[in-house]
Amino acid sequence: MFFRRVYDEGLAQASYIIGCQQVQKAIVIDPNLDIDTYIRIAEQNGLTIAHVTETHIHADFASGARELAKATGATLHVSAEGGKDWAYPFLGETGTAPLHDGDRITVGNVHLDVIHTPGHTPEHLTFLVMDSARSKAYAGALTGDFIFIGDVGRPDLLEVAAGQVGTRKTSAATLYNSVQRCKKLPDHLLIWPGHGSGSACGKSLSAAEVTTLGYEKLANWAFEPMDEDEFVDRVLEGQPTAPPYFGAMKVRNKNGDLSEPSDLPRKLTVTGLETAKQHHGENIQIIDVRNQDEWDRGHIDSARHIPLHELHNRLEELSKDTPIIVYCQRGPRSAKAAATLDAFGFKDVHDMIGGYSAWEQQIKKADSR
Repeated sequence: MFFRRVYDEGLAQASYIIGCQQVQKAIVIDPNLDIDTYIRIAEQNGLTIAHVTETHIHADFASGARELAKATGATLHVSAEGGKDWAYPFLGETGTAPLHDGDRITVGNVHLDVIHTPGHTPEHLTFLVMDSARSKAYAGALTGDFIFIGDVGRPDLLEVAAGQVGTRKTSAATLYNSVQRCKKLPDHLLIWPGHGSGSACGKSLSAAEVTTLGYEKLANWAFEPMDEDEFVDRVLEGQPTAPPYFGAMKVRNKNGDLSEPSDLPRKLTVTGLETAKQHHGENIQIIDVRNQDEWDRGHIDSARHIPLHELHNRLEELSKDTPIIVYCQRGPRSAKAAATLDAFGFKDVHDMIGGYSAWEQQIKKADSR
């Protein structure tokens, strides 16, 4: 079994590529919009992406599931659980397959068995992974935003981001039942979550990449002995403020909005920025999302300053018809800025890797020659 974790540091978001070398095919789980990364990894390892899926409708980043399936001709598998309010409107399209509790996706000797694990969202799925060439036992679980390392996914986003008032306690109780179901799974299961430390989808996420269910039963507060009422109180207490773009991103990802093709990579280097400036001239928007003091210490000459915390209130200053490149000091804030712009309908958005620090280093190298 081929296994690769792809991690976006800026969004603290993990996606996965799992393949069977015998049939030279792979499935991608929870891809972001940087779809060239998954295509490149598959090609480098002699695999064809035959299936794409996601654990749930994401609120914190722009899903690339539909784009990746379209680009590769893969079957797109999405949840058909959670009721009509959370049904993907494109589910009936050719090449798209519904997933229900108990279903299986097969990629050669690799099998992903579907468990409906609602609570974080009503349609949320977990995938149990089996490498049948080695064993008929499950090797691990792709838990998305259900089980994190040290925490579980927050159940209040339907209320605070999607506007469904009065749902947080009901969702928390549903999450409790999902945890109880998960307790019955074997301790040896590896847990591959959808986020790490820094994500706003939980409140105490670890920076570790993988854990086991057995360890989480020992160390994760959500697995401690408690009744439903205590769990509801504890999971809702102290949740971080949801970023303003979460609600719009939910709608974008539910509808499966496709991004417009661009001649720029989704994530570009400093060299890529300079190439873009030469190619597009003034027909490009470079946005510095750092704080005022950082901007005052130095910035890219052609950039416009819109701090990240002001961005969602200043969207009218930007054109949707011109490419946008965002940067911060090192990368995390610009990733969130790109996600904000994606959520609010900007189709040609690009994130500069390494931020102003990388740009400054390159300028210093050039000056020293």
